Amino acid sequence: MATSMRGLTQFIADIRGARVRELEEKRINKEMANIRKKFKDGNLDGYQKKKYVAKIIFTYILGYKVDVGHMEAVNLISSSKYSEKQIGYLAMTLLMHENSDFLRLVVNSIRKDLDSNNEVDNCLALHAIANVGGSEMAEALAEDVHRLLISPTSQSFVKKKAALTLLRLYRKHPEVIPAAEWALRIVSLMDEPDLGVVVCVTSLVMALAQDNLDAYAVSYTKSVDRLHRLVIGHEFAATYAYYKVPSPWLQVKLLRLLQYYPPSDDPAIRSVLYKVLETIMNNCAEPSRNVQHNNAQHAVLFEAISLAIHLDTHSPLVGIAAVLLARFISSKETNVRYLGLDTMAHLAARAESLEPIKKHQTTIILSLRDKDISVRRRALDLLYSMCDVDNSEVVVGELLRYLKVADYALREEMVLKIAILTEKYATSYKWYVDTILQLISAAGDHVGDEVWYRVVQIVTNTEDLQEYAAKVVFEHLKAPSAHESLVKVGGYVLGEYGHLIANEPGYSPLEQFHLLHSKSQFCLAATRSLLLTTYIKWVNVFPEIKPQLLNIFDRYRHVLDAELQQRACEYLTLASRPEDDDFLPSVCEEMPPFPPRVSALLGRLDRKHGDTEDKRTWVHGGKEANAERNGLGQNADSRQTSAPDASDNIMDSLAGLDLSGSKSQPQANASQGVPRPTVGPNIDRWFEKLCHGSEGVLYEDVQIQVGVKSRYQGHMGQVAIYLGNKVPTALTSFTATIFVPDPEALSVTFAKIPPSTIDSRSQLQQLLNIECKKFFSEPPVLTLSFMAGSHQAVSLKLPIVVTKFFEHVKLGQAEFFERWKLIGGPPREAQSVFPITLDSSGQLDLERHAKAVTGNRLNILDGIDPNPNNLVAGGVLHTSVEGKVGCLLRLEPNSEAKLCRLTCRSTSENVAEEVLKLVQKPLLVKSSN
Repeated sequence: MATSMRGLTQFIADIRGARVRELEEKRINKEMANIRKKFKDGNLDGYQKKKYVAKIIFTYILGYKVDVGHMEAVNLISSSKYSEKQIGYLAMTLLMHENSDFLRLVVNSIRKDLDSNNEVDNCLALHAIANVGGSEMAEALAEDVHRLLISPTSQSFVKKKAALTLLRLYRKHPEVIPAAEWALRIVSLMDEPDLGVVVCVTSLVMALAQDNLDAYAVSYTKSVDRLHRLVIGHEFAATYAYYKVPSPWLQVKLLRLLQYYPPSDDPAIRSVLYKVLETIMNNCAEPSRNVQHNNAQHAVLFEAISLAIHLDTHSPLVGIAAVLLARFISSKETNVRYLGLDTMAHLAARAESLEPIKKHQTTIILSLRDKDISVRRRALDLLYSMCDVDNSEVVVGELLRYLKVADYALREEMVLKIAILTEKYATSYKWYVDTILQLISAAGDHVGDEVWYRVVQIVTNTEDLQEYAAKVVFEHLKAPSAHESLVKVGGYVLGEYGHLIANEPGYSPLEQFHLLHSKSQFCLAATRSLLLTTYIKWVNVFPEIKPQLLNIFDRYRHVLDAELQQRACEYLTLASRPEDDDFLPSVCEEMPPFPPRVSALLGRLDRKHGDTEDKRTWVHGGKEANAERNGLGQNADSRQTSAPDASDNIMDSLAGLDLSGSKSQPQANASQGVPRPTVGPNIDRWFEKLCHGSEGVLYEDVQIQVGVKSRYQGHMGQVAIYLGNKVPTALTSFTATIFVPDPEALSVTFAKIPPSTIDSRSQLQQLLNIECKKFFSEPPVLTLSFMAGSHQAVSLKLPIVVTKFFEHVKLGQAEFFERWKLIGGPPREAQSVFPITLDSSGQLDLERHAKAVTGNRLNILDGIDPNPNNLVAGGVLHTSVEGKVGCLLRLEPNSEAKLCRLTCRSTSENVAEEVLKLVQKPLLVKSSN
């Protein structure tokens, strides 16, 4: 650019040739004065504006403030020449901040460039939006960027930039992006043939899915399909093979995206996914000599292991992963050790049994002394997650020993974790108190208030612990230097329970007073205030040291600190009251037990970790912490404890205190939102016909035809969906998803993952496996989306109704009426009277009535009813959970009144009502149907 503008080239040369800063400033001031004069005179052509704005940009880059050229940059953006437009956009992104008033002037120009057929103009506009991206610009242009992303005419490199621009806007201003509304269309781009576009779109989907799990649930199938095509099918261009590893960046993103959702119940998806994970692990079984190849493989492998842990900790894949991780944590490479420890922490946080990890406890403890602090931090996380009742004393002891030499950046987190583990897995009160006081003595300034607060709560609420705690605190205070947190604990515990040890040698009231008061001179005002409260309590229980305590109160009356002075005056007055006054004993009564409350330690630890941009799908701290976490795609059940025997756990004995820290939260349902079925007269007619038929057309338009063919046996069924492409071009980005209103009653799964493309004028078949677990009333909904010039989506109710799972039953006349009477009337009877249509001769259409009954898989019983026009039928509903449900039906038409009475009786009232509705529908439609 500079070579085509001699003035700019000379200006840059002069600046670089300046020997001192004064000469540089003089040259710049001279040039800026000339530019202001030129801009003021006007009549500049595009080339001159471009040259002067380029000089201003260079000056700004050197670090000088500029206050000229903004309007000229705005004008350059509207230019039709690329070089001028480029300089205008460059000036805009550098000289203007996101709240600049000048940005309002360029919104229309940017929108025009986004709508342009010139890909270069598109890219310049996208760069500007991504770099500046203020809230006003995001709100005004987000839809234009989205339109450019999904446009079938956009080039691949434009789509990549559009996806990343939307990602930038969403991260800065998520409220302006209708993420759920755009979900299907954005996810469909994951089927693009260009892997570069797929990588960018997957990054966008990952960000959007974290906050909109339901809307982006369809991305689960897309991710599994793309992984299968990459890892097993090897469907990728040679340019996307990084050291023979197919697009490792995309693999990592897809594997991470799958961890946001709960494991799929679809056996076809699970089978494909396990095959992919197994292939990835087998490919990485033997390391290569090429470092870059190893790095790419390890990146994919560790994410695959994390996904395997997320799917099922009992699977053989996790067993293979545990063996691999054991090898990695001993690796000579720092990065591999880091990743091995981090992934093993994930396994420890989710696994039912920690025994495979405990085998490597010595290696993990040695990692605390690794030369790299990141590895040391991951070792700390792993020890925290793998700790349980059996190894808690060993792990906590090692952490306490390491605490004395640990990095200052790690100490605060270590203190919190040691305190949590000690409290959580302590099996004796003495070990808990000894460990916590040792921690407070060793950690010093890194002990937060939450730690000593918690000690006070537990000692106060545990009567058997109070005497021992007083003795141990006293012994710790004998050290030459005691940290202020220890003095606070000592002040509280000795003030409340010092009288319990006052009669033992070495713990007299006077010795307690001298020891505690000797530490006060090194403490802050807040700690001295607490000690004054200890002294007033001693006045009540230790009258023999009352003169010394009154002397302390009198001395503190003259200190400068207002809080200490006021407290001392009040306590002196209170202590000087007559001895027969019972006011002091009532004021200084022993503290009552604390009410049940959640420990603040875990909250403090969570705040310290904070949230990252890519939210972790698990937390450190063992399986019970993860079971209670209301996270991305996790199924949390009732609250669990990690101790093998709850009676051995100190947590169950501390007067109702909830020491585990976090409350159980209901889990968000990760299923996709309820789709709205496509409506239309033909659609309803096709659906009704298939409800009492086995094959036919379910939907048809100018682009696609959907046919159905089904068969059922007992509580199982199989439906073949025939998808026909009627247009001369392929249907791309094809997606098929099933929504089941009540998955506990009905299971509908694909036999294999649907393809992403349907070739022109061709038909493909998709099989659905169906299981009726118990009664259901709402049919599942099939949602199809595809690209055919533009994005199309259609949602169709599948003709899977409860009568499909009926089986014929044969009954005699006596047996039928005996069962009919045995079932009785309401609520296990449903009855309806409705008008009927006679045939052309004015007679009853008995054949049509029989088809309506038999189409719902009920067996017509001949010779049961004395009236030959009446129909009697029976059947048995098969379910895998509730067993068999009997159903009897009686149809009584009246040709004179043109009415029909339909009565259905069943051992289940729900079944009776549903069968009545299903049989009645075909009787109400016209006979031509």
